[in-house]
Formats: sequence, structure tokens, C-alpha cells
Amino acid sequence: MYKQQIEAYFADKESQLVDAVCRLVSINSVEGEGAPGAPFGRGPAAALDEALNLAQSWGLITQNHEGYVGTADLNDLPDALHLLCHLDVVAPGEGWTVTKPFSPKVMDGMIYGRGTDDDKGPAVACLLAMKAVRDLGIPLKGNCRLILGTNEESGSGDIAWYFARHPFAPATFSPDSGFPVVNTEKGGFKPTFSKSWPVQEQLPRVRWLHGGFRINVLPGDACAAVEGLTMYDIQPFARNITSRTGITFTFTHENGLTVIRAKGEGSHAAWPEAGNNAVTGLVALLCALPLADSPCKDALCDLNTLLPHGDHLGRALGIAQEEPVAGPLTVAFTLLEVTDTGLEGRFDSRVPLCATQENCLQVAKAAFESRGFAFAGEQDLPHHTPADSPFVKTLLKRYEEYTGLKGECLSTGGGTYVHDIPGGVAFGCTMPGFDSHLHGADERVRIRDLMLSAKMFTQIIIDLCG
Repeated sequence: MYKQQIEAYFADKESQLVDAVCRLVSINSVEGEGAPGAPFGRGPAAALDEALNLAQSWGLITQNHEGYVGTADLNDLPDALHLLCHLDVVAPGEGWTVTKPFSPKVMDGMIYGRGTDDDKGPAVACLLAMKAVRDLGIPLKGNCRLILGTNEESGSGDIAWYFARHPFAPATFSPDSGFPVVNTEKGGFKPTFSKSWPVQEQLPRVRWLHGGFRINVLPGDACAAVEGLTMYDIQPFARNITSRTGITFTFTHENGLTVIRAKGEGSHAAWPEAGNNAVTGLVALLCALPLADSPCKDALCDLNTLLPHGDHLGRALGIAQEEPVAGPLTVAFTLLEVTDTGLEGRFDSRVPLCATQENCLQVAKAAFESRGFAFAGEQDLPHHTPADSPFVKTLLKRYEEYTGLKGECLSTGGGTYVHDIPGGVAFGCTMPGFDSHLHGADERVRIRDLMLSAKMFTQIIIDLCG
């Protein structure tokens, strides 16, 4: 009954939305060193302050909860609906071409910059929807609370802190995924493995390797140094690996070492097939080189066997499995550091509803330990909200009404704030078929999609709070 009013309200609000998104994206909110009032660094804290200032200027009731999260409320009634967004972002990475990561640029109907899609743009869509409900003067019997977090990309300690002190709402969604409704999130399995050895003197040898910068980002870059081989010795092997993997290599001579830089394509670790892993490509090259026999060489070859390039499903590790709701298990080898005396690495696996400790964690642990690695990690349960819940039905109904598209429930390998919230789902803001370059270079959001999201969110706030 309110659709016509909502459409009329948003007819002239696009510039307001764009300006607000750009304000937030201009702030580098990558996690930093904690400080009083800024538990996850000054960047996330600054973004939180800016978002709360924006919310207050739009007539919402705001509160900063010790720097962990901020909240924006429509009224002082009991919470009927929670919207969960985050203001922290992943590191910019390399390869940006349209603009610098924290210099938002509007072009071709899109906003480019780190955080435009994940998750500052959706946060503004939520704020604008709340402002619309307020400005339209629609009577409410419950409150809509937007919870703005600062640690989603690095463990969600912020939201755990908040809900340890505040109750859940009857309904919760996070616009930190895609449309229609994501009601199933895979579980997580992110172990650490390591091995040590005495310093090796015999040449040729690997001196060091650096690969990856974040557990949930498939690395597009990695580098290693080899002693006792020139770039001309290595190049024939590199050409062969490039032909097999698509990973490219460049070489420099530094301090008596040949430094090898591997170039692939980064992606979110939840969708490793979308990238090309520079770490696994570099390990494959090192294993192909005529290195002297050593514990280091043996360990790298073991990793090349257990986590080979292109094996996104965990087949070599013995944990491949899938089911029809959440789909297949995925594996992304995302972090590896090698020194003269050992290595430490991590992989990021997203596991479906059928995964258990026995058929996943214990199998992987046994595979690594049988080759002499220390192995430690926990396996998190997946999250699932039934598709026939009244809340999910409401979201799907409004999605179909406002988009003209068929609504359905989806699963994801990505995790959101609702993973541990009973009955929570992800809803928006990416429309089907749009590539936002999530966690990659030239991250972007389509302006018309944010505007459409804001309209839908307005209607849903009315449905659940009015």
C-alpha cells in the first residue's frame, strides 16, 4: 500500500545517496592497531564516526557502543528489525585502474572504490531507507535498528561483543551479500599448519617465500627468493608452469638471490574458482626446480601434493563433498610464509551442511600430520534459516514486487554478520549477474541497484515495524 509513496520519495534522492557513499568510501577503514575507543583501529573508528554523524543529520537516534559498533534507531520502541552492516574493509590490494581505492569515482552509473559494495554502499541504502520511513511519517509499533560494525572482515568480534550485551531482534537481515535471499551460509574451516627444520647450506635452496595477506582473500601475488639458480636457469621451468596454470613470473637479482614474483588473480576465498592462486602457482614452480634435497624442498612438495594448484574442491586433501542446499566444499590456500628454518601456512575452506568434524577436519588433519606437519584449527557450523519462515517469505515477496524478478533462496560460501544469529538471512545489495569485483581491484556498486535496495528496505521496515 506504500509503494507509490516510496517511489515518489526516492525520485530525487540519488545524489544524496551517492554523496553519502562517497563520504564513507573516502575513509581508509582497513583494520589497524587497537586504541581506546577504537578497538579495531583508527580507520574503522573514523568511518563509524562519519556514519553516525550522517545518521544523526538524517534524523535518526545514534549511539557509539565503545567503538565496537554504532547503532541508528528510528524510535525508542522495542526492536522489531535489525539491519546489520559493516564499515571496515579489506586491504586495497594491487591492480586498481579506474581510481585509487579510497578516492571514490562515479562513472557509467557506478561508484568505484574500496567498500562501495562491501559494505558501505549497502549501509547508506539502509540509512536512506530509515530516513524515508521517518520523513514519510509512517506510524510504527516497533523499532528498526541499524547496527554498524567495524570488524566483519577480520573475525566479527564487534558483533559478538554487541550481542553478548544486547538481545537479538525477532527479524534480522544483512545487506552484505546478494539478492534474492541468502538463507544458507557454509561453515568455516581455517586451520594453521607448520613445519620446522635446521638451516640448510647446500645449494640451490629456497631462502624465503611470502604469499597472501589475509586468510579470506585468494592471493593474486606471491614472491620467493632462491639461492644458487639464476633467472636463466629458472625461466624454462617457469614457462612450463605458466602454460599449465596461467600464473606469470618475473625475476630480479637482489643481494645474491634470484627473487621470483608470481602474478595471478585475486578473489574472495569463498569463491576460489574466480581467481588464479599465485601461492599455489609459485609452490608448483619451486617444486619443479632442481633444488638440493632438503626438508624445505620436501615440505613444499608435500604442500604441492596436498593443496595443488587449481584444486578448489579439496580432492587431493580427501575432503571433497557437496549437498544440494549449500553446494560443494571449497578450499583456498591463502597464506604461506617460508624462512630458512621452517614454514607456516593456512587455507580457508567453506564447508556445506553435510560436512562434519569426522569427514572434514579430522581427514585434513590426518593428511597433514602424516607428512610431519603440525596442524591446528576448528570447524565452524554452517548457518541455515528455513525458506518457509514468515520473515523469508516477506523478503521474497517484496523482492519480486520491486524487481519483477523471481525470488528464491540461495546459499553462499561467504560469511556475513547473520551467521550466528537465529533466523537471520542476507538480503542484498548485489543484483543477480552483476560483478562487483568483491575484495578485488576496482570494487564497484551500481547506483540504481542501491536505490532499488533502499526502496525495498523502506517497504520491509514498514512491513515488520509498522
